[in-house]
Amino acid sequence: MCGIAGEIRFDGQTADAAAVAVMMKSQVRRGPDACGQLMRGRIGLGHQRLRIIDLSSRSAQPMVDPELGLDLVFNGCIYNYQELRTELQELGYSFFSGGDTEVILKAYHAWGRECVQRFKGMFAFAIHERESGRIVLARDRFGIKPLYYSQAPGRLRFASTLPGIVAAGEVDTSIDRTALHFYMSWHAVVPPPLTILKGVRKLPPATVRVYEEDGTFADWSYWNPPFGLADGNAGRSEGEWQELLLDALRTAVERRMVADVPVGVLLSGGVDSSLIVGLLADLGQSCLSTFSIGFEEAHGEKGDEFVYSDLIARHYGTDHHKLFVPSDDLLKELPGAIEAMAEPMVSYDNIGFYLLSREVAKHIKVVQSGQGADEVFGGYHWYPPMASANDPVASYSRAFFDRDAETLNRQLGPDWRNGGAPLDFVREHFARPGADDPVDKALRIDSTVMLVDDPVKRVDNMTMAWGLEARVPFLDHDLAELAARIPSGMKLAHGGKGILKEVARKVIPAEVIDRPKGYFPVPALKYIDGPYLDLVRDALSSQAARERALFEGDYLSMLFSDPKGHITPLRGSELWQVGLLELWLQQHGVG
Repeated sequence: MCGIAGEIRFDGQTADAAAVAVMMKSQVRRGPDACGQLMRGRIGLGHQRLRIIDLSSRSAQPMVDPELGLDLVFNGCIYNYQELRTELQELGYSFFSGGDTEVILKAYHAWGRECVQRFKGMFAFAIHERESGRIVLARDRFGIKPLYYSQAPGRLRFASTLPGIVAAGEVDTSIDRTALHFYMSWHAVVPPPLTILKGVRKLPPATVRVYEEDGTFADWSYWNPPFGLADGNAGRSEGEWQELLLDALRTAVERRMVADVPVGVLLSGGVDSSLIVGLLADLGQSCLSTFSIGFEEAHGEKGDEFVYSDLIARHYGTDHHKLFVPSDDLLKELPGAIEAMAEPMVSYDNIGFYLLSREVAKHIKVVQSGQGADEVFGGYHWYPPMASANDPVASYSRAFFDRDAETLNRQLGPDWRNGGAPLDFVREHFARPGADDPVDKALRIDSTVMLVDDPVKRVDNMTMAWGLEARVPFLDHDLAELAARIPSGMKLAHGGKGILKEVARKVIPAEVIDRPKGYFPVPALKYIDGPYLDLVRDALSSQAARERALFEGDYLSMLFSDPKGHITPLRGSELWQVGLLELWLQQHGVG
């Protein structure tokens, strides 16, 4: 787990070493253990390292293989690197290090861009072929590891964070109008390649991009699992599906214990994180460290789920750590959490993960986390109505979108209106082949788009702000491919995640499974008042906000007068949504 950066010139000029250094410096918290920079004429590569596998300097980056003529910077973890290493050794390759970084280099030399299909893990990397001059960028199937870039005439820059790109300068930091429409409509989800800034883009997940020496490039999308029953699966009983699922879950959790440092678990007390703990216990893991967080109650809404996380910690005898955050501390730490956001993200979970990661990083460097189970196994409230939807697009947008295009036009300033792109995007995605069932259409867009640019990005940004690596077993691609084939009715049973809950009954206490569905509650950011209201009002009333004029004054006045009265379909505060965007723009000095 690390931060990567680079500048590539296509115009014959020398890469800017200072620009690469600035991008690296902006990402130092992602990799505080070591850093390295390689300047090779038109190529500049930088790396900030967090030592997890092969703690020696032999796995330092940028990694250079003189014999193969390849240079590499890599962020992530290849869990099956040892098996791949053995396979490559049988092909005649020798190794000078003991980690997964060198395995990527050898695998690319052996199998070309198709090497990514052999990787089980999370990754974003850049490879330089010295002989051909090609640059290869790649991102894992679920986009767990980020990769941002900016292109100018004759030049490409890339980094693990959007602020890293901005820090190097010479980039258009004005707001992208279409991205703004997505942010305001799709609960802050801005799909790739867009970001909120015009001059910065992000590589889509499951994509390999190959740049030729003249700057031309081609993309290859290497993973698009079909949803619904495949040949040979129609006769499977639910019991058979459960056995397949339990085996896949065990494998996914066990894979993510690969490390040369201890691995813990973020334990919310929900089914997903509790199941991870239970599976690790079944696999013989002892002395497991677990971590939970809670917030001060507000307006009668409880801010923690300690009763359930405590139950699991006692049941399995974990070394459990609880963090309680008073409201005053939450306010004090908000600027740090906003600074850690590579893009503006409205979910309250951000501050929770930010503060929890700060605590966890005092003890260990790697944790497993339960993100992705709802999107993969149908845990959200909008999936059941999809089963009988005559118009799946309308059903989905009513449940998920924060507002429709007509309402958005009334709320945005005159220069920012007329945004039908989000609904058009959903309509086009639902129309793609490979998911015939309306529920599967929703699961596909949520697991391959929404998940990438909300929960997954949130976990990466907030954990890496403290040099902590988060691993997400529910996004093991073998597990996800199996889940996509399971009939949607089995996933929707028991109020959602039905088959996952039935499997969980074989592993963890029923009290955690039969509880009402919870989430990461931060009541103070949902029911904004007092100092939180002052913070948001000051940001939206500032000179910078007035000059941007993103929102109609009447709309803001309505929100200020009754913050608690305007809650989105996903239980979010409209005022926090618009306020967070402005706070993020000001924090990063952009827009």
